[in-house]
Amino acid sequence: MGGAERNARKKKQEQQAAKAVAAARGAKGDQTKVIIGVVVVVVLALVVVGGVIWSKSGSSGDTLTPPDNLAGVSAPIKREGGVVVVGQDTAKATIDIYEDFLCPACGQFKKIYGAQIKDEIEKGTLRVRYHALPFLIRMSAPEGYSRDAANAALCAADQDKFWQYHESLFAKQPDEGGPGYTKQQLVQLGNDLGISDPSFKTCVDNDTHVADAQSELDKARATSYFKGTPTVAKDDQPVDFGDNDWLTNLVK
Repeated sequence: MGGAERNARKKKQEQQAAKAVAAARGAKGDQTKVIIGVVVVVVLALVVVGGVIWSKSGSSGDTLTPPDNLAGVSAPIKREGGVVVVGQDTAKATIDIYEDFLCPACGQFKKIYGAQIKDEIEKGTLRVRYHALPFLIRMSAPEGYSRDAANAALCAADQDKFWQYHESLFAKQPDEGGPGYTKQQLVQLGNDLGISDPSFKTCVDNDTHVADAQSELDKARATSYFKGTPTVAKDDQPVDFGDNDWLTNLVK
């Protein structure tokens, strides 16, 4: 199989996975659990067939280190409680992204749309409000990786390293159902990214922003559009990111 054919096949698989994830998040009623279960099977099958084992890159035996050629984003970043806002206030569109660092579907969303989101942010056309949620807190063993990772990302925001930290956690995403990374590893990741202030370790160890992250989860659950992670919203309305042109249309 030629390189062009492989790339085309991979792109098609990723697009199908994105649509499946979006469909699951929009499901309602008694069918929700069934649909989400089917979607998980579809997404995992696409990943295996395509040879992209993205969920394995952060298994418990791996070291949590920044990916090669990691770059920051050329845009303002500020933490507002449990939300990290990235982009210009004058951007044409502002969206809210609700995610969990353990969530496989969030990893797939990041893989498919991450580069385009960054490009629009740097062009000044998009502003993103990132909500790192402890949504899958019971889906690691021991429980709590979602909470610890969300807190650590907010701690990294205090050190002006949110973007790099966010990218690293998804690049080395642990398996759902596994142990995740320890607080010691989360602190070391910050050190590897250039955070030398000892207050970062204190922030991670003491769960400084856990209440902020939980507050965002509580507020998300109180909305009409939040169905799980990932969820994308604009002006309190859900965004159908199963449409390949959703982002292009938003910033027109």
